Amino acid sequence: MEGAAAKKKRRLPPPIPPRKDLSNFETRSFPHQYPIHTHTRQVLLVSTSSPSLKGHPTGLWLEELATPYYKFKEAGYDLTIASTAGGPIPIDAASMAEMFFTDECQKFMHDAEAVGELSHSVELSTADAASYDVVFFCGGHGAVVDFVENATVKSSIEDTLAADKVVAAVCHGVIALSQCSKLDGEPLVKGKKVSGFSNAEEDMVQLTEMVPFLLESKLREQGAIYEGVDPWGTSVSVDGKLLTGQNPQSSGALADKVIEALSS
Repeated sequence: MEGAAAKKKRRLPPPIPPRKDLSNFETRSFPHQYPIHTHTRQVLLVSTSSPSLKGHPTGLWLEELATPYYKFKEAGYDLTIASTAGGPIPIDAASMAEMFFTDECQKFMHDAEAVGELSHSVELSTADAASYDVVFFCGGHGAVVDFVENATVKSSIEDTLAADKVVAAVCHGVIALSQCSKLDGEPLVKGKKVSGFSNAEEDMVQLTEMVPFLLESKLREQGAIYEGVDPWGTSVSVDGKLLTGQNPQSSGALADKVIEALSS
């Protein structure tokens, strides 16, 4: 036994290779690689609190919150839902009709966490908008009631842009921009590419006589470069840190552009 054992060669571990000098190591560059950010992006989604427009039932157009909500969730962002008055957010019942009740809308209304945030929204005046990476204004005809002549909405937009953060708005949410100014006092949208609910679309929903003004006309009047497409098509405008979408159908594309802007 001893002789047999002696004939067996002892197996030694392989030698440890010398450490490589990594002082001049260069990282490889991969196409389409986005920068790595050290903090989770914070998004403030802002909704109307108005349930009616001159007696006509209205509120938030659900798709314009639900679609961006899940786009941003999937991107790993932290979300806060706010509204002008705080608390429960009124939803325009028309936005839950079968033809408008998208998969994202259905998912949202069956999502206990999402509905909880909708029911207990943060009051916009208590949120430090400029501390967020994005402030996103959702639409619905309720926005034409409480997004205009609203000092809190105005300052949240101007302060966010002054902090070099992103402001996005979709459909009637774009009306919030109409009261904002540049540092020189000129309208914020002057000379900027902007999309928003078109005059033709307002006419098609038969609310032209009820809104305080036609959004497309107001944007043009203020010197904006209005970019629109045929009713219910998708149109998204990007001008620096200001991103806008024309209508509910533009919600997803606008959210994608926001994600792209934050990744650049």
